[in-house]
Amino acid sequence: MTLVEDVVVRRLGRVDYQSTWQSMRAFTRERDDSTADQLWLLEHPSVYTLGQGMKEITLASPIPVIRTDRGGDITYHGPGQAVIYTLVDLARRSIKVKRFVWLLEESVIELLQGRAQRKPGAPGVYVDGAKIAALGIRVARGRAYHGVALNVDMDLSPFDAIDPCGYPGLRVTQMKNLGLTDSPEKAGSRLAQILIEKLDA
Repeated sequence: MTLVEDVVVRRLGRVDYQSTWQSMRAFTRERDDSTADQLWLLEHPSVYTLGQGMKEITLASPIPVIRTDRGGDITYHGPGQAVIYTLVDLARRSIKVKRFVWLLEESVIELLQGRAQRKPGAPGVYVDGAKIAALGIRVARGRAYHGVALNVDMDLSPFDAIDPCGYPGLRVTQMKNLGLTDSPEKAGSRLAQILIEKLDA
């Protein structure tokens, strides 16, 4: 665990989705006005997650499906993806939710050296129309949790079983396909640093 300015960065390695989600909820529930914001850098074993806007779904896949309390529809998490959970007190920082989403997207775009862009009406980050980073957050009492998942160097085939983020036919890509050779750990650390700089600006 490291402290950068007033943000604690925790590197958790590869951790179970369900228990990590419950830990995020507990942290958010128990924090107070003096609690430092935290960024959790991690990977998950293979799992599909359903956001609040998604109906129940049955997939012909052995990969588990977990309903969560974040925004958005369905996405896939798996090894080789850099996940950053953003436990940030938006109210204390006077950051509106739409601005926070913009900051997350802008951090990924900066990491990818301008090769990525937004897509109107579809949160996340895209490269030539293919999604490379998914966003999903929840805000409780002005405090955000969940965050951003960046495809770095992973097996993308599980995305074929779903409509990523609820968009039929949406292609996905990853940093490896762009010739960017960072490990998930390195990409996650760099992305966290960029985000911290933007939060503290």
